[in-house]
Amino acid sequence: MTTETLLIELGTEELPPKALKTLATALYDNIKSQLDSHDLAYSEIKWFATPRRLAVQVLELIDKQSDKIVEKRGPAVNVAFDEEGQPSRAAMGWARSNGITVEQAERLTTPKGEWLLHKATVAGKKISELVPDMVTTALNKLPIAKPMRWGAERIQFIRPVHTLTLMYGEQVIAGSALGVDSSNQVQGHRFHHQGLVTLNHANDYQAELLKAFVEVDYQARQDKIIAQIKQVADDISAVAMIDEDLLEEVTSLVEWPVTLVGTFDEDFLNVPAEPLIYSMKDHQKYFPVTNSDGELVNKFIFVTNIQSKDPSQIVFGNEKVIRPRLADAEFFFKTDQKQTLESRLSTLESVLFQKQLGTLKAKSERIADLSKVIAKQLGENSDDAYRAGLLSKTDLMSDMVLEFPQVQGTMGKYYALNDGESAAIAQALEDQYRPRFAGDSLPEATIGCAVAISDKIDTLVGIFGINQPPKGDKDPFALRRAAIGVIRIVIEKQLDLDLAVLINESIDLFGDKLTNENTAENVLDFIMGRFRAFYQEQGIAVDVIQAVLAKKPSAPLDFEKRIKAVSYFGELPEAETLAAANKRVGNILAKFDGQLYEGFKTELASEQAEKDLAETFQKISLIVSPLMADKNYQAALTELAQLKTPIDTFFDNVMVMSDDEAVKTNRLTLLNEIRNSFLAIADISLL
Repeated sequence: MTTETLLIELGTEELPPKALKTLATALYDNIKSQLDSHDLAYSEIKWFATPRRLAVQVLELIDKQSDKIVEKRGPAVNVAFDEEGQPSRAAMGWARSNGITVEQAERLTTPKGEWLLHKATVAGKKISELVPDMVTTALNKLPIAKPMRWGAERIQFIRPVHTLTLMYGEQVIAGSALGVDSSNQVQGHRFHHQGLVTLNHANDYQAELLKAFVEVDYQARQDKIIAQIKQVADDISAVAMIDEDLLEEVTSLVEWPVTLVGTFDEDFLNVPAEPLIYSMKDHQKYFPVTNSDGELVNKFIFVTNIQSKDPSQIVFGNEKVIRPRLADAEFFFKTDQKQTLESRLSTLESVLFQKQLGTLKAKSERIADLSKVIAKQLGENSDDAYRAGLLSKTDLMSDMVLEFPQVQGTMGKYYALNDGESAAIAQALEDQYRPRFAGDSLPEATIGCAVAISDKIDTLVGIFGINQPPKGDKDPFALRRAAIGVIRIVIEKQLDLDLAVLINESIDLFGDKLTNENTAENVLDFIMGRFRAFYQEQGIAVDVIQAVLAKKPSAPLDFEKRIKAVSYFGELPEAETLAAANKRVGNILAKFDGQLYEGFKTELASEQAEKDLAETFQKISLIVSPLMADKNYQAALTELAQLKTPIDTFFDNVMVMSDDEAVKTNRLTLLNEIRNSFLAIADISLL
């Protein structure tokens, strides 16, 4: 059986850049799935993507499926023949459907009986027969949210299709998809190549397109862009800000990357860097440039799809385009500074946070009150925290933030400093939204932490309070992100805060707006649920997390200490035995319907093993009590681990469920006291 390279390419109008990589990898996955389901062996699959094409290349693909022997079972022998041994109508019908006579049928004998059997050889299909349907199936499964139509056809795809290339080695596979017939011709560069590129072999794909000014390999094209950007930055003694999302979008916008550098008026640098950066990145797809100190300079790097004989003309055009964008940012900044943040408070009355929960002004006031409470608990300036919370949403009404929503909070910081607010308050305005995403930085100062926590708790309590929790993957108020944000801030900033207390404080601040009587419980349970994901990402075992969750410690810092302690304990040689013992004791106590004693009674102890266990536990308890008071859970569990041997001896030599009710109750009281010592930290029976 021979092998060859299979090439599948769909040539289109410019595809959406933010969807290009997703479409390309989805096509790769779909073709791979088709090949595997058709039992077609190959050595490797590659995917390619440019703004005007999606392609897959399959290396060393066999030219046809292997022949298969298919067994078709017929009726049972006792049904297939009558008493005289003549074939029944059922047997003859089955044989006729398989193109044989009953006499030609084989027999299948099993412990359950004997059946007629026909072994049919099904010839494998050739690649040329299989590929068209495989491609159609793969294309139909692409994740296209909004397909479009073009011309007079009713065919739909994400963009109009111009070419379809299906080649197996030198052979062009006849077929069609999306209204286009297959050929060996592909699109070259829109400007640098006239007409179509003709391929003589599927292996020529990359090489021939390079001649036509198309770098079809997505990763290779991205690597070229990175190298060019760094080289251009080095040439001007600067550092390019290479954002991953922007890099991917630019890679999806060009087929032949040429990187150039432009300049803008230095006076624009009087505007805060953030809106300038967002203007360059989001609006123009430019890479901003900084000096060695990280300060923005009046240069920008951009990637064009044209290799011009006069690059200065392209540079001039891009400089001309960026100028009004930066001028807008400058205008907004100067205009916004004419009005204080405090004066914008009243305008927040016109903006709803949520219909049932009131306006942004009401939310700001709640954030301010809760921030003050948190700051007091942390020993910080509560007046500054209140002031920062009150002003937290005012920059949303500025022209700059209305134009560049990404700089909310950041512009609040600049405007607060312009208004004469303290540096702590200004920084808190920027910090309130952190962390914005997984891995994002946390608020810098404690006041910022207070405002950020207050904002997130307020949203959680409010939305749960009106019975609109997240459902499935729908989370319009980003409550999961808010919960993880609270956990991260409290734990990583080592803040001694109790979430149950903060949730109840927040509920009180809403007055009569909340309709859910179980708001406090629902919000706390929701945040508790985020702990599992938070710790699993750190590699903490699920049973360790469940052991701590069983205790529902509502202070994240306390939760963290318990997690570390139980993780450490789980690695001790005594852990398995003590976990099993705790589970055993729990099961015994669950069946006991009597009343335990207030404490173990030594006078009722008759067995040496129970006396030894009681004595050891008493000594250990004296050490564990102050450790628990200091929340030194790891040291406490280490001490409790010493109970392994006396507990083993106890269970080996003592009958817990004694016929003497007083003795039985006394022994259960001892075991319950020991179990409660562990339960004070976590339910280790779950380990």
